Amino acid sequence: MKQALRIASLSGLAITAGCANTQPNTFTFTADLPPDFAYQAVAVYVPAKGQTCTVPGGRNTEVGYNLEWRKSYQPNSEIDLYRTVSGCPLVIYRVKLEINSAYGNDWGDISGDSAVVAIRDELEPRYKGAFNELDESVFYGQCQWLFRTAGSKRRIVKILDCKKTNPQGELGRGRPFSAYTLDQLSGKTVRMKIKLADEERPAIGDTWVKVPNGWKRCMGENFEDQDAYCFGNYKDFSGFQMPDGRQCTIYPDCTE
Repeated sequence: MKQALRIASLSGLAITAGCANTQPNTFTFTADLPPDFAYQAVAVYVPAKGQTCTVPGGRNTEVGYNLEWRKSYQPNSEIDLYRTVSGCPLVIYRVKLEINSAYGNDWGDISGDSAVVAIRDELEPRYKGAFNELDESVFYGQCQWLFRTAGSKRRIVKILDCKKTNPQGELGRGRPFSAYTLDQLSGKTVRMKIKLADEERPAIGDTWVKVPNGWKRCMGENFEDQDAYCFGNYKDFSGFQMPDGRQCTIYPDCTE
């Protein structure tokens, strides 16, 4: 009888161990972004806790997702928690994110800003992202377009500026960010939600003047003046070129 109980007990342990070993080695990262936005992600790995091994040259310790986002974009990324490279057991350390969008059709008419998901063995409770009943954790941010002119044609160039927010949309300091412990993530989903600010604003102060229906570009000393600060002259303005080639006098509606 004792022998039978012992065998049953060992069988139970084996089943339990088998279940533990079947936990997913991945978590899903995804994002809700404004129209025509995309993210790039780079998962960064380091030697697992207690390991003294190294990867020669650090090669293959990063894995990229949506690196060619203008050609092919997939909002869901399945990211490994553990990997072995050159015989060295590695563990996920952080996910570097780039939030990107294009504002024109030329190859250079793109801009982006960063975000981060950090993963550690231990975190103070106040820093740990929380998961809901659907095994999903959400963190938030807002991006805003900043505009300026550049070059001899005073062509509009845009810069994307992204900040973290709380769930109510109130801006915080720094870029969108969240952090988790390693044991939180197996089989879970981390979602980044980004909103776009309702209005754009100048990238450089004292170069544009706000008028009732938009912004007018200060002339500066002359049209060739690349900096073209207003310096108190709020009467002399210049035209500029939109990314699509239109010649305009007011941003963003082009004509007054």
